Amino acid sequence: MGQRLAAEHGIVCRLLGERLGYFGWPTVARMEDGTLVVASSGLRTAHICPWGKTVLNYSHDDGRTWSPPEVIQDSPLDDRDAGILDLGAGRLLVSWFTSDTRQYASSPWIPEEERGQWAETLSTWTDDLVHRFLGSWLLRSDDHGRTWSQPIPVPVSTPHGPIRLRSGQLLYFGKVFAGESPKISGQIAAYRSRDDGLTWEQLGTVPLAPETYPVNYHEPHVVELPSGRLLGAIRIQDHSGKSLEPAGIPNFSMMLTHSDDGGLTWAEARPMGFHGSPPHLMRHSSGVIVLTYGYRLAPFGQRVALSYDDGATWEHDWILRDDGPDSDLGYPSTVELSDGSLFTVAYQKYAPGEKCSLLWSRWTLPG
Repeated sequence: MGQRLAAEHGIVCRLLGERLGYFGWPTVARMEDGTLVVASSGLRTAHICPWGKTVLNYSHDDGRTWSPPEVIQDSPLDDRDAGILDLGAGRLLVSWFTSDTRQYASSPWIPEEERGQWAETLSTWTDDLVHRFLGSWLLRSDDHGRTWSQPIPVPVSTPHGPIRLRSGQLLYFGKVFAGESPKISGQIAAYRSRDDGLTWEQLGTVPLAPETYPVNYHEPHVVELPSGRLLGAIRIQDHSGKSLEPAGIPNFSMMLTHSDDGGLTWAEARPMGFHGSPPHLMRHSSGVIVLTYGYRLAPFGQRVALSYDDGATWEHDWILRDDGPDSDLGYPSTVELSDGSLFTVAYQKYAPGEKCSLLWSRWTLPG
């Protein structure tokens, strides 16, 4: 059992009783003027459905109150895993990927009352349409999110999107979008943009740990340290018949890697050794590296690992919250507020029997 962090909790977005009331996989960003923006896949019916949209919620009071969900992007496919990055001067970048939900059309878990609407929607999805919209994408705004660019294709995907380096360049540490999904055979790779996301060049890929396979690795995130080192964490789990048991790595856990040459070469992925995923990394002004992750064993919730030595060692399983009704939760991301406190947004059910909502936690580092 972990130790509990001092935290208060609230709601970013909860649409109780709405058919399209499911929200998931959020990312929070803090703009230069202090505005908090949360991007998510929302206004959907369930964890998997054909109707996901990329939506934003805004707060101008450090997360106490939030605007209603605003749809900024709605492709014909299921739009998932929204990341958001503040580029400065009122500029924002939003990332997401699309899923071909036709593969789930006959799944027994689809509610009976939804089957007709699934069939109606998917009947409009031709192979040509899916080919046109399937992939990993970015949008850019130059006016605080009032208007947005056309979608920009990118070769990799990860839930929380790219980061900005101190050089001003963007680094996208993600999984190569191979075939129909970013979750299958693609490698974990770093890409760099020198023009705020318009174009991307591949840097290096992450060598795998012994007895693991590309299908085991998903949903990475990265942080730049003062030394220039890039510290990356990666979700790892059993997938496509490739068990982690021979490698001695816990299922649904995280791996660490790093690069000391700007992402051109990476250290072999090594296990962190404890349950929880996927990762979000940030560096607090005190120098502490903060890793937030979802915890999908009872008691379900959101947890934190802390490193005081730039990722060499970790204090893990600090409990941010453990009130999740079930394991459909996680993807926490964290920003630092002006007073040094931390603000984390994740998704989970607010109460049993509800659809998943976007929830926030404001907390302080221990000690």
